Amino acid sequence: MALFITLDNVYKLYNLDSSKKTEGIVILSQQNNAKKKYTSHSRLFDGLLLGFMVNGSMKSQIHFLEYEINKGDIAILQPRLMIDTKSLSEDAEIVTIGLSLDFITEYPVLREFVMNNQIRWQPVIRLQPEDMKLQNELLALIQNFYHKKTSSNKTQMLRHLIIVLINMISEVYSNSPNKKNLVKNRTHEIIDDFYLLISKYANQERSVVFYAKKLHLTPQYLSTFLKRETGKTVLQWIDYITILHAKTLLKSSNLSIKEISNELHFEETSIFCRYFKRVVGVSPKTYRDE
Repeated sequence: MALFITLDNVYKLYNLDSSKKTEGIVILSQQNNAKKKYTSHSRLFDGLLLGFMVNGSMKSQIHFLEYEINKGDIAILQPRLMIDTKSLSEDAEIVTIGLSLDFITEYPVLREFVMNNQIRWQPVIRLQPEDMKLQNELLALIQNFYHKKTSSNKTQMLRHLIIVLINMISEVYSNSPNKKNLVKNRTHEIIDDFYLLISKYANQERSVVFYAKKLHLTPQYLSTFLKRETGKTVLQWIDYITILHAKTLLKSSNLSIKEISNELHFEETSIFCRYFKRVVGVSPKTYRDE
């Protein structure tokens, strides 16, 4: 399912122990499980995500482009970038650290992370072989602290450990051939601009003409361009974002289906229900009950 994740709803969406709540931080350890249908999970997090491929491999679409992530790789997702899991190996194991926007604003290194084009367009990296052992030990230590009994200094200690880990990651980018911020080409600009627009307006505007006009492109060019570069047309991306929000509201809120329909600016609840079933394959009620 598609999820718009925040630190407020992540515990309910992933059925996590709320007693482990730590201000500004959430940590998930996940293994491939056919029953949980990870390959149908599309995620958009309201903060910074660090995904560590502990074992196995996965294929994912991150910010419209596809990547293969293997054991030892790290995926860095800047705030509100989409990740769509396409496939997972049977032995896949992933540890994910999510950091809130409030957490990010406190540390300069994190503010650089969320503004850096190099990270945006090169989101999958790995540490040098000599640093891999340190990374794994530090990651295990962070998880142990996260699950540690609450204490007055727990959050502060955990934050310092995470900052050490992020500085190790930052060093990889600094030492890469593209250490200067990646210069966005026209392809990157169109994708970024379209993403900002669709994130803002998808709940209200669902016509190709609207987005093409905003981007000063013809509707045909925009759809052809996105299909070529991302695998989806404008209409398919509109459906994707709209359904992402609909599914999240169905799973994480107590709003009625009529209220969700209104929230997404559908004229009638029946129109929303037909739209949802056409895209998802089941009715909103069936999806919520599952």
